[in-house]
Amino acid sequence: MRKMELLAPAGDLEKLKIAVDYGADAVYFGGEAFSLRAGAGNLTIEEMREGIEYAHERGVRCHLTLNIFPHNEDLKPLRAYIREVAPLKPDAFIVSDPSVIILLKEEVPGYEIHLSTQANMTNCMTAEFWRRQGVSRIVLARELSLEEIGEIRKNLSDDVELECFGHGAMCISYSGRCLLSNFMTGRDANRGACAHPCRYSYRLEEAKRPGEYWPIEEDSRGTYIMNSKDLCMLEHIGDLHRAGVASLKIEGRMKSIFYVAHVIKAYRQAIDAFYEGREPDPGIMEEMCKASHREFTTGFYYSRPGDEGQNYLSSAYTRDYSFLALVRKYDPDSGMAVLEQRNKIEIGDRVELFGPEGDFFTQTVNEMYDEEGEAISAAPHPQQTVRISMVQPVGESWMMRKENK
Repeated sequence: MRKMELLAPAGDLEKLKIAVDYGADAVYFGGEAFSLRAGAGNLTIEEMREGIEYAHERGVRCHLTLNIFPHNEDLKPLRAYIREVAPLKPDAFIVSDPSVIILLKEEVPGYEIHLSTQANMTNCMTAEFWRRQGVSRIVLARELSLEEIGEIRKNLSDDVELECFGHGAMCISYSGRCLLSNFMTGRDANRGACAHPCRYSYRLEEAKRPGEYWPIEEDSRGTYIMNSKDLCMLEHIGDLHRAGVASLKIEGRMKSIFYVAHVIKAYRQAIDAFYEGREPDPGIMEEMCKASHREFTTGFYYSRPGDEGQNYLSSAYTRDYSFLALVRKYDPDSGMAVLEQRNKIEIGDRVELFGPEGDFFTQTVNEMYDEEGEAISAAPHPQQTVRISMVQPVGESWMMRKENK
């Protein structure tokens, strides 16, 4: 079997480019319509054109999501949208609903069709059904174990690949088929507008005691009964390979470029190490965890998660580091870098710089200049462009972070 693909989220054009720069083999993204992440920035037609060209020039594939469950009124505009985006030459379309497959076959025959995890594919016979519909890759439901994945692979034709989620948020529902969001907020999760009610805090009220709230666990803040830990298979690449997984997918189209950079770089290193027959850097997990995250779980891959997959006390993220700036340019003669600021930077800050390749380095901010070239002692938020001297060379798409004390 060929080397496992690393598939990265691209919630907007900037995230797409960062994912490519930090080592993704492929990226997936949605347009401004018909994609199940309406809260992500998503890409306009012109941004898709630029993003696909950027990725293809660097040998990276592009998968366009059309994974909503269309209602009748969606079908005509969806057909027109397919006609509009097909000339951009995405490498594949990710779909959930049979109607979208029909439209793709009618309008753009020959394109790769990938079945979204929203279709809840959990067994060999269903996999064969989708193969007969022309699907060339199946994104498996998160509820499957490695043993079940291996059995599906064994019983499925080699012309269909298997893709699975390897990292990111887990849905407390059936692979994303959530009704709570629509019921509680009027925002339809199955049409791209999920309000994430599984992250809310819930309390118990007895019908004859209105206003008397009881935590479901003994905690004064209530409990987060549907709040999953985050999936993390960074240390289990070999097991995914042996199960027959062709593509490892990172969840996170709504996450920041800081998150995307850390996670993609870590999984790039882990996948490369496995296929080269060596152990990955022992600090790879610690480095990845410098991006915000929840506690980790291996989900359903080894056993049903039970309590170990849940976090009943909080939906908060671990945020040990803050994202300070993105490097836009570096002058090797002066040693100065032009930074696009994302958080407050001050003279005297002890910061870390990291990029797509190699290790991070640490330095103190000793001199900093504003856009007019005037020396400044602090660059407060909101965002601006500043120049800072570097103790080592950096490149475009490098990032600056600071530990939260």
